[in-house]
Amino acid sequence: MTKPVIGFIGLGLMGGNMVENLQNRGYELNVMDLNADAVAKCVERGAKAPASAKELAENSDIVMLCLTTSAVVEKVVYGDEGILAGIKEGAVLVDFGTSIPASTKKIGADLAAKGAGMIDAPLGRTPAHAKDGLLNIMAAGDIDTFNKVKPVLEEQGENVFHLGALGAGHVTKLVNNFMGMTTVATMSQAFAVAKQAGVDGQQLFDIMSAGPSNSPFMQFCKFYAVDGEEKLGFSINNANKDLGYFLALCEELGTESLIAQGTSTSLQAAVDAGLGNHDVPVIFDYFKDLKK
Repeated sequence: MTKPVIGFIGLGLMGGNMVENLQNRGYELNVMDLNADAVAKCVERGAKAPASAKELAENSDIVMLCLTTSAVVEKVVYGDEGILAGIKEGAVLVDFGTSIPASTKKIGADLAAKGAGMIDAPLGRTPAHAKDGLLNIMAAGDIDTFNKVKPVLEEQGENVFHLGALGAGHVTKLVNNFMGMTTVATMSQAFAVAKQAGVDGQQLFDIMSAGPSNSPFMQFCKFYAVDGEEKLGFSINNANKDLGYFLALCEELGTESLIAQGTSTSLQAAVDAGLGNHDVPVIFDYFKDLKK
């Protein structure tokens, strides 16, 4: 069976490794990114580099996005030389980023008017997992559209979930990141308060990790707070963006989250302190110096 041609826009740490994995599995790729070096690496492995998102969509059966924000996704989709202008009937757009569900649904409806499908498929795990095709993929959308792209998703993810109607994947990812980043912020402040009180961080970790608080997130927090190593691979800037999207989702649903508001306030403060490009556990540095 002939493999579909993949168009991939967004070659950062995650996207670049996802493309390498697909190329290693024999897929033909059309790629785009603002980083010319990232594009060149893919081209050296056989990818093509179209001049516009429109041209990429015209020459791809599945278009995949791994971009930073909903605003960037909409720009790439709706621009004069954007995906919507070029996408083929029967093609599918897959958004691997973390986007606002309402935006995802709007894009999906506009694609459907052109006879194309959409799947929102945010990701779990790390860029290292992406290179090996071992991501967690939280996909959502029309079941027939999902089944059309499922074989490719299974080349990219160890665990591929179908979560229901379009937008459900992005809702799930925002809920997941609300929980995860709140956990990291909380644990990081726990280490910071312990340090301020003169309690040894390694001993604190040994005690907490012997009980139900133990988790991979605690490990990442300990790596930075105790060992000074950044290993999570997810920035404070990205966490701050996702908490903002989660709060927007709550507002859309007519509810609120005081917990998310607290996490968002702390993340924004860390960004304002110049820590935005660092791993989320580096928020420890903000907390350890925090004065009332």
